[in-house]
Amino acid sequence: MFSKLQRVLPLLATLRGYDRQQAGHDLLGALLVSLLLTPQALAYAQLAGLPAEAGLFASILPLLAYALFGASPGVALAVGPVAILALMTASALQPLGLSGAAYGAAALSLTLLVGLLLALLAVLRLGFLANFLSHPVIAGFVSGSALLIAVSQVRHLLGVAAEGHNLPQLLPALWSQLPVIHGPTLAVGLGSVLLLVLLRGPLPTLLQRLGLRPAQAQLSNRLAPLLVVGLALLLSAVLQLDSQGVRVVGAVTAHLPGFSLPSFDPALLLGLLPSAALIALVGFVESISIAQSLAARQRQSVQPDRELFGQGAANLAAAFSGGLPVAASFSRSAIAVDSGARTPMVGVFTAALMLLVLLLLTPLLRLLPQAVLAASIIVAVLGLVDLRSLLRTWRYAWQDGVAQAATLLGVLLVGVEPGIVIGVALSLLLFLWRTSRPHIAVVGQLPGSEHFRNVERYAVLQSETVLSLRVDESLYFPNARYLEERIAELVAARPAVRHLVLMCSGVNLIDASALDSLETIDARLRSAGVQLHLSEVKGPVLDQLKRSDFFQRFAGQVFVSQYAALCQLDPQTAQQALPR
Repeated sequence: MFSKLQRVLPLLATLRGYDRQQAGHDLLGALLVSLLLTPQALAYAQLAGLPAEAGLFASILPLLAYALFGASPGVALAVGPVAILALMTASALQPLGLSGAAYGAAALSLTLLVGLLLALLAVLRLGFLANFLSHPVIAGFVSGSALLIAVSQVRHLLGVAAEGHNLPQLLPALWSQLPVIHGPTLAVGLGSVLLLVLLRGPLPTLLQRLGLRPAQAQLSNRLAPLLVVGLALLLSAVLQLDSQGVRVVGAVTAHLPGFSLPSFDPALLLGLLPSAALIALVGFVESISIAQSLAARQRQSVQPDRELFGQGAANLAAAFSGGLPVAASFSRSAIAVDSGARTPMVGVFTAALMLLVLLLLTPLLRLLPQAVLAASIIVAVLGLVDLRSLLRTWRYAWQDGVAQAATLLGVLLVGVEPGIVIGVALSLLLFLWRTSRPHIAVVGQLPGSEHFRNVERYAVLQSETVLSLRVDESLYFPNARYLEERIAELVAARPAVRHLVLMCSGVNLIDASALDSLETIDARLRSAGVQLHLSEVKGPVLDQLKRSDFFQRFAGQVFVSQYAALCQLDPQTAQQALPR
């Protein structure tokens, strides 16, 4: 009975054997996470176009839901509002032209769809769909989104109104507002940016030189937003910045996250479904990447489908408690792990601490300038921009570099959702193009061995009557016709050939189209006086071929190795290559 409950509520496995020492580590991690999460929750709610309390609400019940239903034992993953999903939320909702309560209800509907989609993927075990977001596409998406977020927050630094979902919209809007920049807001914003940069850059280095351990010195880096928020609140109260026209957060609702209902308008839900699907996919990919990274450091394992369900439960909790889409945060997870937190209980403790923040500290947040939140967002997300990875990817594989660059430019020039769609579509098209012309090498026997290598790279011995070809790709519909054409060219250039052996060591799949092509190749070669043979066919591929009627018409042989094929078809040449 208990084992069944553990499958439903993985947190029970953590509580078995949970001791005071680990609880102390988890509590310390939760405290540090809460200190970092408080300003981030406010900032990311602003980025999503929602009231500040929405970010706090998304930092309480969703954390409990994830810890209960989806957290992997032994992995302290910090879930909550994140910058990328906040931007995607704003991009999905702002074109609807809603405001106030209607905008908030639409945000809850979007979060509901995200949670339902993640839960559905978990139930159907479809977590593999996240693999369609390749690393270059994710890297381009993150860099482009980070730059777009930074530019979108400049308006709060300048104290002006400028809307837009991409650079062609944002930049002209900001340019037109330059004559009406609000001086005090600009001073607060730039001062906050400068202070954040100093706290995150030179200060940790200085503290290490003064004798602090690196982990302790890095606390100033991670807790810099909280320090700046505290100083900004003090200055705002003393200088009465709100009376000078500096926009502040305003009243933040200080009550328990109540039960809230999303909008169930069918037209709205249908319109938000594509955006929800992309948010769910991006959130899961980022979360599972962080979870696997942390688990590897602790020699733990992660169950992707369980994580999917946990992320779904967290978003459903956010949808019914006034929040916004949530996912795992690398910075908050890292600070928890560095403090010694090792279990999902860190999420439970963090939720309790955030509840105290909501109930006790929200009156203090009323005077917080919006420019300070914008500064913390800008400094945080610019650290996500990695243009060097684009150069590395381009040098290694230009096709992946094209996909990464297209994703980055698509996000910046068109928008978040179109950008990632462009990247995924282009990467799939480039994959099909690359595999449609597989590498097919003429191979020969290395002197003194039974190994076969490419005749263009090695000095090898070739048979006059046996043509050995190695296919370095699975055979499926995009490359089936190319295989026919390439074999026809090679055979036509060698009139003495009587046998063609297709070396299949690199073939992991032969689909129906490729099977038809193999039958066509076999028939054409026999009409030309050449017999087709196969060698080094992998077991699963051979089993698949046996399920068809291919061998009923195939007159050639299937050899266990290329050397065995040459020994039988041209033993004289095979013996010449061996040492005497």
